Amino acid sequence: MFANYGRRRKRWANVDVCHARLSSKTAMFVASVGAFSKFVRLIKWLVIGSLCFSAALVGQESPKQSDQAAQFGEPEISRTSEKPAYGSDSAARLGTGDLLEVSVYNVPELTSKVRVDNNGDIYLPLVNNVHVAGLTSEQSEKLIEKRLCDEGLVKNPHVTVFVNQAVSQTVSVLGEIVRPGVYPIIGEQRLFDLLSTTGGVTEKAGRSISLTHRSQPDAPITVAISRNLSDHPESNVPIFAGDTIIVQKADVVYVVGDVGRPSGMLMESGRLTVLQAIALAGGTTRTAKLGAARIIRKGPNGMSETPVQLKKILEAKAPDFPMQADDILYVPTSSGKAFAGHTLQAALQAAAAASIITVLP
Repeated sequence: MFANYGRRRKRWANVDVCHARLSSKTAMFVASVGAFSKFVRLIKWLVIGSLCFSAALVGQESPKQSDQAAQFGEPEISRTSEKPAYGSDSAARLGTGDLLEVSVYNVPELTSKVRVDNNGDIYLPLVNNVHVAGLTSEQSEKLIEKRLCDEGLVKNPHVTVFVNQAVSQTVSVLGEIVRPGVYPIIGEQRLFDLLSTTGGVTEKAGRSISLTHRSQPDAPITVAISRNLSDHPESNVPIFAGDTIIVQKADVVYVVGDVGRPSGMLMESGRLTVLQAIALAGGTTRTAKLGAARIIRKGPNGMSETPVQLKKILEAKAPDFPMQADDILYVPTSSGKAFAGHTLQAALQAAAAASIITVLP
């Protein structure tokens, strides 16, 4: 009996030793976990502190950078939005006559193909009229989404506006152009680029272009040009949708009759005298009747004839004088007495058959 009691006591002693060792290891584990938690909290506060410090430095450096940009004339870049602001002329905008395809994601019943009416509105199912003239496609999408939300028709709608036909995004180019017509234009384009698209100006084009903006139909702008476009770089003005461009015809004078080269002269310089016109026409011939030269001019009361002392002008005994646009200088022949009284008819026929040459400034 005493032997069994001794063995049991020895077992209990071993159990106590195991419990003691287990308790010691558990305490060490708990202590290590607590230390690790403290270490994690320390790292967390260090990271938060470093972020706050960096934000403070950025806030202090931003005004300095703005001041430096202002000092050296550098443009300050706005990071709020990369889209052009409303009213930017470079953005393609909707206008009267444009055909639009409006669709709402996951709501096929609201898909519509509509055309912008004369009031600048489009009609959509359930939404009724929406004014989109003058807006970009993105702005019209936002407007329609807002209408759908405000009226409780669609929750969080996503609207897409696709321009099927951009009828309003065109420019009319008229006058002395190789290929006059209506040309499409998207965004901003320059005058010289558009003239190149049309094939350029004709040989009868003058030195000015009339430019009328859609927003100012009663205030056309006159732009100076020349045969060499690089002579007037300031004339390469922006062109926008709805503009009307008219290339003016140059003033023409005609020299016909008994001259070396009967022709019409384009007065690109804006001024041409009788003596200059005779010289450009190759001078008079031997049979020319200088004393019977005439200028035929069209006035408010019809055609009129003005005698020209051409012989005295050539001999520097009479002053030279300028001609006007569409004047016809007729120099008859000395054998043309049989045609006396028919000067006007002969001059008009000769002027109609005359070729055109350009008089450069």
